[in-house]
Amino acid sequence: MESPVPSVLCDVVALAADASGGAAVRWKLAESGRQLDANVVHLTAGQRVDAHREPDLDVLLLVLSGDGTLESAGRDEALTAGGLVWLPHGSTRALVAGAGGLSYLTVHRRRPGMQIGTRPPGAAGPEAG
Repeated sequence: MESPVPSVLCDVVALAADASGGAAVRWKLAESGRQLDANVVHLTAGQRVDAHREPDLDVLLLVLSGDGTLESAGRDEALTAGGLVWLPHGSTRALVAGAGGLSYLTVHRRRPGMQIGTRPPGAAGPEAG
């Protein structure tokens, strides 16, 4: 078995500077055998990621370009290029892009894939309704 080899994956500065294509996930970590997930996301001016809660994973968010607001626990925090934000598991948060849009990198532990198996004898099925 070969040892893993480090590699340069992308140029996040170039991804963040590319204003074409509107809001989108501009890049995602897809290498096999990885233990992390990572994405570069771009939001256009005024676009938002609605409030949501991540119950299981801490997330690091690095603002690459633009500006915006992190809404959490009844308070707003300004986001600007270079800002590194910790989003602890269990926290509720929303993001709103500023006038120049917002590009950011998120990194978190990889979620385990869905496991398909057999149900133990006598186990209840999904509830109806």
